[in-house]
Amino acid sequence: MTGLSSSPAVLRQISQQGIAESVLSSYPLVPPEGLLIGRDPRCQIILDSENYGGVSRKHAEVCASPTSPTGWQVCDLGSVNGTYVNGRRLKGCCSLHQGDRIQLAQDGPLFLFELQSRDELEGLPTDRTLNFPITPSKPSFLPIPSDVTFSQLFPILSTGRDLTHKAYLIPGIITVAFVILMFISIGNSDFFNLLLGAYISGVAYYFVYQLCGKRKPWWLLASSVLITVALLLSPVLDGFIYVFREILPGSVAQPTTSTNFLTLLMQMFFGAGLMEELLKAIPILLAFGIGRKLKSPWRESVGVWEPLDGILIGTASAVGFTLLETLGQYVPTVVNDFSLQSGQGELVGLQLLIARILGSISGHMAYSGYLGYFIGLSVLKPAKRWQILGVGYLTSSALHALWNATGSLNLLVLALVGVVSYAFLAAAILKA
Repeated sequence: MTGLSSSPAVLRQISQQGIAESVLSSYPLVPPEGLLIGRDPRCQIILDSENYGGVSRKHAEVCASPTSPTGWQVCDLGSVNGTYVNGRRLKGCCSLHQGDRIQLAQDGPLFLFELQSRDELEGLPTDRTLNFPITPSKPSFLPIPSDVTFSQLFPILSTGRDLTHKAYLIPGIITVAFVILMFISIGNSDFFNLLLGAYISGVAYYFVYQLCGKRKPWWLLASSVLITVALLLSPVLDGFIYVFREILPGSVAQPTTSTNFLTLLMQMFFGAGLMEELLKAIPILLAFGIGRKLKSPWRESVGVWEPLDGILIGTASAVGFTLLETLGQYVPTVVNDFSLQSGQGELVGLQLLIARILGSISGHMAYSGYLGYFIGLSVLKPAKRWQILGVGYLTSSALHALWNATGSLNLLVLALVGVVSYAFLAAAILKA
């Protein structure tokens, strides 16, 4: 028997130790419906990114096939870490047979394919996300027990791992630590500004991190921040300035110089866009090079293998750039100027700090994350690498230059450019 007239089937998620150990979940397959598996909320089988970081957003699909003996096939959807059928990596699609094991990534979730009779299938519980019709019997309600359990009275004793993974315990602990440190630093404006800037930028980055839905080691992301800071404090920056602002037409005009918008835009494109985006991309390129030389599982954790890797490392690099630029250049200048004029330099400096750090999510983080997307994409598609990198580098630099140049026009245009920049980053995350 072939094609869609074959018996329905079931896909069972099982533990790594084997079927007898544990069947985690069962998902019915009823022709002509299929199952899309991945981390994307639009999939029929949604896998938690906290537990299955190696699974792509849309990783694989089990779908009907008229050429398969069972009527079903599994297709890899271009996943980064691959789909394995009975231990062999899948390229494209292959027919499924009774008892086939499907694994997403080498150490990812494991599924068992089984043919079922329709009577057996009707007895399976069906997940609401699968959109299969269910004919419910007359609803019945179980009485709620009147007694109160010990875990209900003291829920903190029974939440276990969920407390750290689902209740944002770690961000809460970090927030409390920053609050205490800021209380201690009252009276020391430099230390207070450093703490506040670090906390706000951390919150902005955590927002992007959650949007990406992929885990990267915290030490790798922190290293990206520190590498960028070190580059800005090293002679490397002088070399960049010489190339982009002395050799290339990126010499930025002084505030007192009258410059038309197009000239200013060109200067910002070379002297700010191209220069700064290349500098912030260095941690991404380092991670790519180092990851190539490592062995699994380190190569997957450290390296750049897909667009999301580039976005996460690029936005982390932008955090370091924004912090150093804001705390080391803009805030001290404003504090000195306004202290001489009105004595309110520290207050104005604090206002500028908050605005610039919060604005980084539609500024430096947006440009660097967008370029990181293209660096990751070039890894997936090496045949078009230079075309992809060229488009990404020029586009991110153009957005950067446009933001800097429109500051001389009016705040409404500046806000529009900021919204567009964030939209570019968000679109890249969704596409990744």
